[in-house]
Amino acid sequence: MPDRELPALKPILPSDLGAVRTILAADRTLMAWIRTSLSMLSFGFTIYKFLQALADHGQIAKTDSPQHVGMFLAAAGTGAMLLGSVSYWVTLRDIARAQPFRLWRSLLLVAFVMSAAGVMLFVAIAKRLV
Repeated sequence: MPDRELPALKPILPSDLGAVRTILAADRTLMAWIRTSLSMLSFGFTIYKFLQALADHGQIAKTDSPQHVGMFLAAAGTGAMLLGSVSYWVTLRDIARAQPFRLWRSLLLVAFVMSAAGVMLFVAIAKRLV
């Protein structure tokens, strides 16, 4: 039985190692944006709930400050995620012009989910659903 050759697979990354390093650096940068965004979202939610609990127990005057702080940090976290995602996509698109490779990366899915979570958190705080 003759040896069968496997069909050549389309490369996922460019053959140029410099481009590969640039892609990996862009991945790390987007992961940093994701961490920063997640920190802002979680801190905004925590501050909102903490200040709301203090107001509910009469330890501070009832104001809209907890809601405003939570909304600000949720918006900042979502904005950071969107800015990071756009920057990442532009970098990958520029590399793809020089060396063809698959642009879709799982990290973009994580960034999309984080952006959606940020928008939902902002709406939930604005409507006082949480």
